[in-house]
Amino acid sequence: MLELGQGAAPAGDLVKDITEAEFMTEVVDGSAEVPVIVDFWAPWCGPCKQLGPALEAAVTAAKGAVKMVKVNVDEAQMIAGQMQIQSIPTVYAFYKGQPVDGFQGALPPSELKAFIERVVQASGGDVSGGLDDAIAAAEEMLDQGAVADAAQTFAAILGEDPVNAKAYSGLVRAHIAVGDLEQAEAVLNGAPAEISKAPELEAAHAQLELAKQAADAGPIAELTAQVEAEPDNAQARFDLAQAMYAAGDAEGAVAQLLELFKRDREWNDGAAKTQLFTIFEALKPNDPVVLNGRRKLSSMIFA
Repeated sequence: MLELGQGAAPAGDLVKDITEAEFMTEVVDGSAEVPVIVDFWAPWCGPCKQLGPALEAAVTAAKGAVKMVKVNVDEAQMIAGQMQIQSIPTVYAFYKGQPVDGFQGALPPSELKAFIERVVQASGGDVSGGLDDAIAAAEEMLDQGAVADAAQTFAAILGEDPVNAKAYSGLVRAHIAVGDLEQAEAVLNGAPAEISKAPELEAAHAQLELAKQAADAGPIAELTAQVEAEPDNAQARFDLAQAMYAAGDAEGAVAQLLELFKRDREWNDGAAKTQLFTIFEALKPNDPVVLNGRRKLSSMIFA
């Protein structure tokens, strides 16, 4: 299972960590026009680690109608005392320098969404729909290695939109990233039927299949030597392609599979072509490896 942590906030100005010295500027003055939600937390607080990413997702989904700052009470004891913080997590919403709402403890995504809506409405604003920004923030977390936070955010999005294919895909890829392939498969199999064939889910399935193969991949150096000694050894070349992809060399893997297809396109019931399509599906459609690989494969097929 994923180990969850507070992690870094998404890029941009919607969510940020602040110091005690910044509280007046970021919260009191900063809430003059847009409500500011303050998350009082600490690194040792388990419920804080559950609440943080989910609250960030809800704030990000509001698309600027509200902002959020995170205050580590261990480093801001004076502010925590002034606010009479008795337990954490504690969340307060400020508007025009004054607290207008708040709660203690971790809440489910539906209640967080309702909290955000109350805060925005109290300021006379309106929450814009859509979760695209929250998904983008979670994808950025995943790209930067904050896998646990990304997983929490994707899960929070699914709490609001249970048929969000992008969030399902992201959650699957988060589990793959930490090597929990069994949980990744369980999430994938649990996706609602209406989105099971969505491109995002198909890509996640391809990544899962490649991750399973990577567990059995052989040593690249030995396989390379074997292929150089026996260029027509189709199994060795196929195994080398798997090992190269497992090592992060997608371009090299595609090159080996294209060479295998060129030499014997019918080998093992067209395994080279099938593996190429799996890699293409797993990568982004505009990835140069995909674009070049598809073009070269097409030229061989229609030559």
